[in-house]
Amino acid sequence: MIPDRKAALDPTRTAILVIDTQDGIFNAQAEAARPHFYRSARDVAIPNIARLLAAGRAAGAEIIYTVIASLTEDGRDRSLDYKQTGFHFPPSSAETRVIAELAPGRDEMVLPKTSSSLFNSTNFEYLIRNIGLDTIVVTGFLTDQCIDHTVRDGADRGFRMVCPVDACTTDTPERHERALSAFKGYCRQAGTNELVKELTSPRRRGDG
Repeated sequence: MIPDRKAALDPTRTAILVIDTQDGIFNAQAEAARPHFYRSARDVAIPNIARLLAAGRAAGAEIIYTVIASLTEDGRDRSLDYKQTGFHFPPSSAETRVIAELAPGRDEMVLPKTSSSLFNSTNFEYLIRNIGLDTIVVTGFLTDQCIDHTVRDGADRGFRMVCPVDACTTDTPERHERALSAFKGYCRQAGTNELVKELTSPRRRGDG
């Protein structure tokens, strides 16, 4: 039976994925260089991600983070795109830390990645299939880059993808809205309030 894209979340089958919310991306320099991104992340996306994490942890969902982090000091292992755009944070550098507002909890995975979609440079798919999950809630940065690519790749691999539209952001409102419109056919789009309600509703747990 084909699963209903709009069905409520079942925490026991769900991973909440937090993409690239790290000190190398969201920082004081970004406030001046990328003002809309900084403000929308600070005031909307980050607080909503925090709410989803709290609800997911309480409900038993899996929480998984990615950070842009090379495996080598000179970044020779990065994707061509990351080399051309200059994305390089050495392993274990301060820039690879998840921001304090969204710090990982005990026993939560943090996967270093060197491509837009984590499906291409991490063992994420292997991990969530081992755990027995089929639904991925995609949050973080940036809506029209890593979020977009991950949603599309996940859908093609047979996962039910969910994008909380107010728990991700990018450099302009127009880019955010265009991206949501472009990948809406690959996922369920919903607000954080709706998804938190589903995660915290006891009657949802264990539903097929």
